[in-house]
Amino acid sequence: MIVVAGEALIDLVPQGTGALAGLQPALGGGPYNTAVSLGRLGSPTAFCSRTSSDAFGEALLDGLRAAGVDVSAVQRGIEPTTLAVATIDEKGSAAYSFYVEGTADRLFTAPSELPAQVRAISFGTCSLVLEPGASAYEELMRSAAAQGVFTALDPNIRAGLIPDPDGYRARFKSWLPSVSLLKLSEEDAQWLGGTPREWLDAGPAAVVITQGGDGLTVFTRSGAVYSVPGEEVDVVDTIGAGDTVNAALLHGLAAQDALSAEALVGLDADGWTRLLRFAARAAAITCSRAGAEPPFASELGDF
Repeated sequence: MIVVAGEALIDLVPQGTGALAGLQPALGGGPYNTAVSLGRLGSPTAFCSRTSSDAFGEALLDGLRAAGVDVSAVQRGIEPTTLAVATIDEKGSAAYSFYVEGTADRLFTAPSELPAQVRAISFGTCSLVLEPGASAYEELMRSAAAQGVFTALDPNIRAGLIPDPDGYRARFKSWLPSVSLLKLSEEDAQWLGGTPREWLDAGPAAVVITQGGDGLTVFTRSGAVYSVPGEEVDVVDTIGAGDTVNAALLHGLAAQDALSAEALVGLDADGWTRLLRFAARAAAITCSRAGAEPPFASELGDF
C-alpha cells in the first residue's frame, strides 16, 4: 500500500475572465490529487489527513472512495474545509489564493502507526506549511523514514502561504535526510535554491524535476542524469499535473519493485526512461482536460 499524507481542499475554478467570474468548486489539494491518481492507476492507496464533516469534506471523501482509496486513516473535524481560489492564465497555468484560517486540515495529528502493508508514503504542498498540522506531518515523515518506509516529497511551493521563506527553506533542507525521492518543478527548485547534487548529498536517492511541456529529468545519487521530453497535448489547464506525476512515479516504481532507496540507486537507464515517459504521458492527459482529472489505468495501459 502507498499512503499519501496531506491536505484535501476545494478548488474554486473561474469559469470566465475577470475578478467576478463564476467559480466552479472542484475536489483538490496536491496530496488529495496524488491519492486519487494512484487509485485510478490501480495502486493500493490510503489517504492520511484530516477533513471537515461539512458537505465539502463529505464530497472529498466520496471522491477518494470512488477512486478506490482507503479513507480509514482520515481524521474528521467540525471546522470548515480549506478553499483555494484558482486563477488560470492564457497558457492554462494555475495560480492560487487560499482561505485556510481555522480549517479542519490544519489540526491534523500524527497517527500512532501506519498501515501494516505500507510500502511508501508521500508528502507535500500546504500540509507542510500550515501549523500546527505541518509539525505533525513532519513528525510522521521522520518516523516513517526511521522505520525504513520509502518516503516521497513534493514541496509544491505556494509562496503566498509562506510568511518566512528563509525559515521554510531551512526546514526543507532538514527534511531531506528523511526523503527517498524528491520531486519538484523547475519553479519550485528556483524558489528553494540549491542544486540537485546538493539535495542528493543531503539524503534522497533521486531527484526528479518537472519542466512543464519540456518534460522531466531525474538526477540520481550515482551521478546519472536521464531526461524525457513532454508529451504534446492541447493544454486546457495544468491543475493537478504535478500531482499526477507524483502518482505515476510511485506507481511505476512499485511496478518495478523499486520502492526503496537502494532500488532507486540501482535503477538503470531503461528503468528510469520508461518511468519518466509514463509520468509524462499521465501528466499530459491531466493537462488535456479541465481541473485535476488524472487518467485511469485503462487510458495509459500497463506500465
